Amino acid sequence: MSDKPTKNAETSEKPLTKILDDNLLMRQRRQKAQELKEAGIPLFPNNFRPRNLIADIMTEHERMDSGRLEDMQDTKFALAGRIMAIRSFGKAAFIKLQDRSGSLQCHLEKNVLGEERYGLFKKLDVGDIIGVRGPLFRTRTQELTLRVEHWQLVTKNYRALPEKFHGLTDVEQRYRQRYLDLIMNQEVREIFKARSTIVATIRRYLQDRGFLEVETPMMQHIPGGAMARPFETFHNALGMKLFLRVAPELYLKRLVVGGLERVFELNRNFRNEGVSVRHNPEFTMLEFYQTYATYEDLMSTTEEVVGLCAKAVLGTLKVPYQGREIDLTPPWQNFDFRTSLLEIGGVPPDVLFNTEKALDLSRQVGGVHKPGDGLGKALGKIFDVLVEPELFQPTFITGYPLDISPLSRTNDLDAEIVDRFEFFIAGREMGNGFSELNDPDDQRARFMDQVAQREAGDDEAQYMDADYVRALEFGMPPTAGEGLGIDRLVMLLTDQPSIREVILFPLLRPEQG
Repeated sequence: MSDKPTKNAETSEKPLTKILDDNLLMRQRRQKAQELKEAGIPLFPNNFRPRNLIADIMTEHERMDSGRLEDMQDTKFALAGRIMAIRSFGKAAFIKLQDRSGSLQCHLEKNVLGEERYGLFKKLDVGDIIGVRGPLFRTRTQELTLRVEHWQLVTKNYRALPEKFHGLTDVEQRYRQRYLDLIMNQEVREIFKARSTIVATIRRYLQDRGFLEVETPMMQHIPGGAMARPFETFHNALGMKLFLRVAPELYLKRLVVGGLERVFELNRNFRNEGVSVRHNPEFTMLEFYQTYATYEDLMSTTEEVVGLCAKAVLGTLKVPYQGREIDLTPPWQNFDFRTSLLEIGGVPPDVLFNTEKALDLSRQVGGVHKPGDGLGKALGKIFDVLVEPELFQPTFITGYPLDISPLSRTNDLDAEIVDRFEFFIAGREMGNGFSELNDPDDQRARFMDQVAQREAGDDEAQYMDADYVRALEFGMPPTAGEGLGIDRLVMLLTDQPSIREVILFPLLRPEQG
């Protein structure tokens, strides 16, 4: 499914016939609303209290036969929901009622409701929200149905829902009018229920292991913690420029310095970058930090927490994704960064340690470089093109170059690499973790190198954060930290190809017309 704005959705006006039809339907509905109001029916009351959920009714009574339900006629259920369909047969009608948990057929009959009340019901529309009370029975086709003995209008609908047969299928309309998408598409509601389950599972996992949930600034003087272009804003009262954060990392590590030895944050990051099936400028990340741990400890944590999320949503570690199966069973495969370039990317060995050859190959595969880019950046671009798309099964990549890892601890055996991993599933990066650099002198030197790269034209290079270095000078214990992309994890576990399908309100251009 493409994320490119469609011409019809973004630039074209609605067809005149569609506008006229919509206006006619609204006039008809408002006329019915006026007639209901004149008959003493409030259009927007707030005095109906449902006692039951449709899903609970289905769970408890779906297997009961007609005889048992007949014996329960004194048991009355009270539901509230939206009318999704009406089939009228003169003196009786069936409606499909939908609440947050599911849908149920309801039967309304003139002989039960009385002529006046049934006549008022006939003025209701698909899309109206009503409350109903009555017992359960089975129809001739054995469908579980609620016999309505009382109904009440709860909210009048003025706009017609899309035809159920065709549904709401226009991609841009679905994203732009997510409320309508949720009304019409059960599978969309299930995606966001799964998202909530995933977040709750992660939060519970960390809290059970002594992690403290915290919140750090969204607006920052210095945007640090990731190599990314920030959004800028301005605080009028203080007269200063601020940035929307690209990551919470440096603030979370300040808390570690302060003695909060296990911390995490589940919140938004903002990066002034392109929009694609994998990227939204505003996205949700988990970041967590654990003292007296290494990046290898967090690799095990990653396998465990991702597996728990899969079981919570799907009940299995075998995940179907875009027609293929992903097996999350530990241990996941693990490649050294350089080895992955050789064995997966097919990169010639002499490229791995030769800056000019690496830059040449990077440009050949589409990499764009600025003056001063070194070997690590060139190899990173090559990796993105030749290796990352091939990592469909869960894979850890370790041993990243120092010059693309400005906050990671240097490896004890090889000063050119750091103690860092990224993990990939379905050909995309899912998370990034490392043993944290806690040497303030080394960190200051790396920040200065980032400043030089920024002055040379790299607008994704990090800023100098003197206060963070000062914090390190007070002493940060050995620490490992990780960032995990929540949106991409939800994509994986709900079998969605686009990040826009798992964000309730993805960024779109303003609606035209």
